[in-house]
Amino acid sequence: MAMTMTQKIIAAHCGRDSVGPGEIVMAKTDLVLGNDITAPLAIREFEKYGFDKVFDRDKIALVMDHFTPCKDIKAAAQCSEVRAFAGAYRISNYFDVGEVGIEHALLPEKGLVGSGDLVIGADSHTCTYGALGAFSTGVGSTDMAYAMATGKVWLKVPSAIRFILKNKLGKWVSGKDVILHIIGLIGVSGAQYKSMEFSGDGLSCLSMDDRFCIANMAIEAGAKNGVFAVDDKTTEYEKLKRKRSVIYTADPDAEYERTFEIDLSLARPTAALPHSPGNTKPVDDCGDIPVDQVIIGSCTNGRLEDLANAAMVLHGRRVNRNCRTIVIPATQQIYLDALKMGFISTFIEAGCAVSTPTCGPCLGGHMGVLARGERAVSTTNRNFVGRMGHPESEVYLVSPAVAAATAVAGALATPEKIGVV
Repeated sequence: MAMTMTQKIIAAHCGRDSVGPGEIVMAKTDLVLGNDITAPLAIREFEKYGFDKVFDRDKIALVMDHFTPCKDIKAAAQCSEVRAFAGAYRISNYFDVGEVGIEHALLPEKGLVGSGDLVIGADSHTCTYGALGAFSTGVGSTDMAYAMATGKVWLKVPSAIRFILKNKLGKWVSGKDVILHIIGLIGVSGAQYKSMEFSGDGLSCLSMDDRFCIANMAIEAGAKNGVFAVDDKTTEYEKLKRKRSVIYTADPDAEYERTFEIDLSLARPTAALPHSPGNTKPVDDCGDIPVDQVIIGSCTNGRLEDLANAAMVLHGRRVNRNCRTIVIPATQQIYLDALKMGFISTFIEAGCAVSTPTCGPCLGGHMGVLARGERAVSTTNRNFVGRMGHPESEVYLVSPAVAAATAVAGALATPEKIGVV
């Protein structure tokens, strides 16, 4: 039976020769992930059902990244609960303040995920690791509890949509623009419970950071997962992380529900307007939209290349005094690398605030909550009503380069519009 890349990974983790779309299967997990919001719920379920051991203390990751450093007493209680569980069960991969990073940037950086893996996490953006050729998907906290105890998870095998990427990206166009274009094309339910599988000669122009960004936002099209064909860039990245992996490839006659050819050379800097990641438009067609706050960071766009692009735009410039600008490196290592490369001083000299790694502003948690009537341009992944604060605020999703240009202009802008060529 011909299978897609995703179906092959699932079959291997079920100990089967093949699986088909729609089948319900029990699969072994290579890693189980939780954070300071979702892990406490899983821990309570774990204890409620009387589990007294974890399946493998080295294959569970607990990352305190959403409301840390703790913003209030409730957040502190959540982290305390997870901290106690991690200590009691000697969880190897527990990450707290000082060594923490935004989970979906941190785990690849630590070499904890790789091609051929099956990874579940109690966070919808767990699909990020598909950039490495893994099957990774978000689950509920009850599923996380069961997986922590047994190392297994129930899955419904997804059908697939194929995206053939062709040609090369232009100047100031990135993976964020590609995925926003795709979500605008197919809609936020266009890949509902399907696998988005990316291949084609256009992959060669996409950096790993571009791929992480694209896979991260597969869930915004409703997908079960997003996954990239493994190539030389993938294997080189995994060598650096010392991650031993298994490579799966789709069968030539694998069945896809639909196939889209995406010409990367035609992609333009793109924005998702309120209040949906699918409400997209080229930035140059959006008009002059004043902005109160800019966020550069998140599990979508807080990696080193993202900060480099923002720094190139901000170098020698100042942010508009009416536009608060917050930069959040996604991990401590990225922060250190950005410091060594001069990006942090560029941001501070430009008038930005630079934060420790946190998810905070992305979900309206802390470090940048919006007031009523305020408008933000952000490199995050969601712009639902009230996502970053007051229900009557607005969020526009863009790439780091566009976010930085917007910060300077005080209104939605491309780098070219402020004279950066």
